[in-house]
Amino acid sequence: MRGNQDSVCGCFPTGRHYPGIADLIARAIENIEGLCDQWDASTSWSEIPLAVIDFETTGTNAETDRIIEVGVVCFHRGEITRREALLINPGMPIPAEATAVHQITDQEVEGAPSFAEALPAICAMLAGHLPVAYNASFDRGFLLAETERNRAALSGELPPALRPDVAWLDPLIWAREILKDQKSRRLGDVAAHFGIPLEQAHRAAGDAEATGWVLLALADHMPRVYGELIRLQTRYGAFQDADRMSWQRR
Repeated sequence: MRGNQDSVCGCFPTGRHYPGIADLIARAIENIEGLCDQWDASTSWSEIPLAVIDFETTGTNAETDRIIEVGVVCFHRGEITRREALLINPGMPIPAEATAVHQITDQEVEGAPSFAEALPAICAMLAGHLPVAYNASFDRGFLLAETERNRAALSGELPPALRPDVAWLDPLIWAREILKDQKSRRLGDVAAHFGIPLEQAHRAAGDAEATGWVLLALADHMPRVYGELIRLQTRYGAFQDADRMSWQRR
């Protein structure tokens, strides 16, 4: 069944175009969930400023764990326009198993701002940018949870990344669809496949920058229209989640 459904839109990831396709796309993208109203659905997403986000955390549970490092690398038209890394004091001890991954210690974050204190600066970094993350559900979940806990520190219009109704671009979903012959779609392995350096693996800004370059490397095989990109990403992500659940049950 999945093969039949994918074949309907197989033209988009390959970049092929057919007569009348613009009208079909225009009708299909009118009511897509997850689109940010800051950009028209018919806009080429390559023209939208992107904020690639990566967090290092105390663990994997967004409700009980906390962010300890924020990495934001902004891209526009294929170029980096901003690169920021910010340590956060989580207000709790960093477990040894987490430090073993990212090498961030309690001593290193001792004088860092809390998330509430850093939130205005984070909002400024993300304002006017479409959010991107590798395995976006993880970083998105943490950011929305931290935002909810620290609503008192917010003022004015929320940037797209802090809005629960906005879908993030996720290069991992596209890597799984486009690089089907690859044994691993981990960020480091996909970056290596494209010859992209990852000099600071498991540090937020390093991972964010590599994610941005991976997205651009995949771009020729992705839909060019923002609305269609989100529509297909949602569809592919649902298929992938179903496949994983089926594999886990087996």
